[in-house]
Amino acid sequence: MAIWCTIRTYAKHAAELGNETPGEPVFFVKPLNCLHEGGPLPVSQHPGEVHHEVECVIEIGPDLQPTKLAVGLDLTDRAAQGALRQEQLPWAKGKCFRSSAVIGPWAAWSGGWDALEFTATALQLTLTVNGELRQSASLSEMSLSPLQQMNALQQWAPVASGDVLFTGTPDGVGQLHQGDTLVARLSTASGEVLSELALTCD
Repeated sequence: MAIWCTIRTYAKHAAELGNETPGEPVFFVKPLNCLHEGGPLPVSQHPGEVHHEVECVIEIGPDLQPTKLAVGLDLTDRAAQGALRQEQLPWAKGKCFRSSAVIGPWAAWSGGWDALEFTATALQLTLTVNGELRQSASLSEMSLSPLQQMNALQQWAPVASGDVLFTGTPDGVGQLHQGDTLVARLSTASGEVLSELALTCD
């Protein structure tokens, strides 16, 4: 299993961080050891900032088709990421720390790649922190759709059945603090919740 992650797939998120929207998908990889195993998020134990990024996570099945979906969090040490980027160095320290990959309950998906982004059927991401809505967007708002991401990834990467793809975050990212409570949801266009995470920060 590999954890593939795509960056800047929402134009508004790229803009809020002062970045250009790439013309084609750009990826990084999180080690499996980054997966959060349950319980509170260890925010106070991390020697830096921890920022939230809610995402749709896709499990890739046979024939490289999407078979399961979940809401996820790509937690980011923004200060470390920014400092490393300024030095034109790899920013693993900003993305690959303990519990930085959080995946919610899986929901079966048989609609294929296209149905993830059609306006009429596109899924919705939301994240609240302490009851305040921080992030909310439809997958149809992506500048680089999940299908585009998958097509680009499989051109060069050893993608295999059982891998997962974090598909990028909407705007509204921000820092988490000890004591914060989060609720992240992936819902259908009609409002049915497919996957939900309710977490506290320790």
